[in-house]
Amino acid sequence: MRRITAIVLTLLLMLSLSSAAFAAEVPSGVEDGVLTIAMECAYAPYNWTQSDDSNDAVPISNVPGSFANGYDVQIARRICEANGWNLEVIQSDWDSLVPGVQTGTFDAVIAGQSMTAERAEQVDFAGPYFYATIVCLTKADSPLASATGIADLAGHSCTAQIATIWYDTCLPQIEGADILTAAETAPAMLMALETDAVDFVCTDMPTAQGAVAAYPDMVILDFSGTEGDFQFADEQERAENVNIGVSMMKGNTVLREAVDSVLSTMTEDDFNDLMAYAISVQPLSEG
Repeated sequence: MRRITAIVLTLLLMLSLSSAAFAAEVPSGVEDGVLTIAMECAYAPYNWTQSDDSNDAVPISNVPGSFANGYDVQIARRICEANGWNLEVIQSDWDSLVPGVQTGTFDAVIAGQSMTAERAEQVDFAGPYFYATIVCLTKADSPLASATGIADLAGHSCTAQIATIWYDTCLPQIEGADILTAAETAPAMLMALETDAVDFVCTDMPTAQGAVAAYPDMVILDFSGTEGDFQFADEQERAENVNIGVSMMKGNTVLREAVDSVLSTMTEDDFNDLMAYAISVQPLSEG
């Protein structure tokens, strides 16, 4: 019995040391003084592409001659300034963001990602760096403009961006909704509404606010705080589905702690003020 116990303890010790060694081997990615982040560069007001460096935009390293800006970029700039890092932005499609972090293609993703439990199984999160609210958008002249809850949207056509909680979790809660194919990007989602391909879309508040600035014929349906809102099992699940975080490789504690050391000094008002600024300077708001 003593021999078996000793063997078991030895195996447990070896497993513990192996896990610790693995964690220690995860590189921070910023050893070279550069924080390389990825985003779509097409998801205003979180991020977008522009042709110059106005309003503190940053060059997109894999798209020569183009610059990234938006809420995500300005958050990244603050993180880099506080830590003495240079910032590199890579344009990457939405579906490639998590795999890119997992493979070390980039150090982190700052791209309006919700801190969902499913994503947290694949990556580590720092933050939140924004507290969002899930809303819907419709046309001002639509009968849905007077909706007071998601039940009023039943039977109408809708969509949202692919691989988001808006499409996967929220739209299915609307009984009888005609859920069309998911849009590949947020702009494509908004264009579906603008061209009357759908009656409404589901998104978060910042994206909706940016949309209304770009398309004055749209209105926001905000059911938050009412019985007609989208439902989650508990407040923890709601927080996981609406709070926005910075994702990075599992076990990258050095980077996560460095990012959190900056975000923890910012208040919700700081986040909201910076988002309001991003909305005010997004290119579409001039259209």
